[in-house]
Amino acid sequence: MATPRRRAVSSPALAAFGRQFKRYRERAGLSQARVAHRLGMTASFISQVESGKKRCKRELVEVMDPEFRAGGVLLNLYDDLNGDGTLGFPTWFDWPEVEAEAEVLITWENSVVPGLLQTEDYARSLLATEEALLARMARQNILTRDVPAPVSLIVLLRDQVLSHFVGSREIMRDQLAHLLSMSMLPNITVQVVLNDDGAPAGNGGSFVLATMKDRSEVAYLETAVRGITTDDSEDLIAVARILDTLRGNALPASMSRELIAKVMEEKWT
Repeated sequence: MATPRRRAVSSPALAAFGRQFKRYRERAGLSQARVAHRLGMTASFISQVESGKKRCKRELVEVMDPEFRAGGVLLNLYDDLNGDGTLGFPTWFDWPEVEAEAEVLITWENSVVPGLLQTEDYARSLLATEEALLARMARQNILTRDVPAPVSLIVLLRDQVLSHFVGSREIMRDQLAHLLSMSMLPNITVQVVLNDDGAPAGNGGSFVLATMKDRSEVAYLETAVRGITTDDSEDLIAVARILDTLRGNALPASMSRELIAKVMEEKWT
C-alpha cells in the first residue's frame, strides 16, 4: 500500500502573502507583538500568518492595511489570492522567490537553454534590457551558493535546442561548453530528449516544477502571453504526466553529455 503523501506545512501561496504582510509591517516600524495587541491576537498567530502557516481573515487585513500605510495594496493582494474562494497564485506572485526556496527544480525546455544555465552572452542575445540580463545572472546563484544548500536542478532539454542558433557561432559554442561544465556539478542533471517519434510531449511550451522544503509543489508554465504560476492539483497532475513521457524519451546524463559535445564540435566549432 502506498504511503500517503504528507500534507504541506505551509502553502507557497499563503507564504507569498505572508511575506508581503511582513514587509509592510516592518516598513511601518511595527513589531509582531504590537500588531497582535492591536488585533487582540497572539504574536504567534501573526508569525504564522507571515510564514504562510495560517490564513488570516479579511477583517484583519482591513484593519492593518491603513496602519501599515499600505495604501490598499495588502487588501488587493488578499482579494487576488482569495477571490474565487480557493487558494491559488495571484498575479503578483514572484516566481524567483519560489525558485530560490525550492529543494528541487525540474525544467523542460523545447526552444532555448534554460535561464539558470545560460551564459551571459547567450542570455544577452535573448533579453531586451541590461536590467533583465543582470536579474537572470543573479538568479543563477541558487545553483552554486553555500548557504542554504544549492538547489537540485534537473533539466530536460529538447535535442533541437542544441542546434537552435542564438547570437553567433562563438556564443553557441561557449553556451554548450558551459552546459557541459554545469552538468558535471553534483546537484545538476542535464538530459537531452530525443524527437524519434516525431511528436514529443511538451510541445505546448516550457515549464518548471518546483518541489519545496515541505514537499509541496509549484509549477511555472510558459505561455505565448505570459508565465503562469500554479499549485492547482489538476495542473500539477498534467505536468507530472508530461514529465513521465519526456523522461521516457530522454537520454541518460552521460549520453546526453556525449551528444552535447558532439553538436558543439560538429556544428559550432
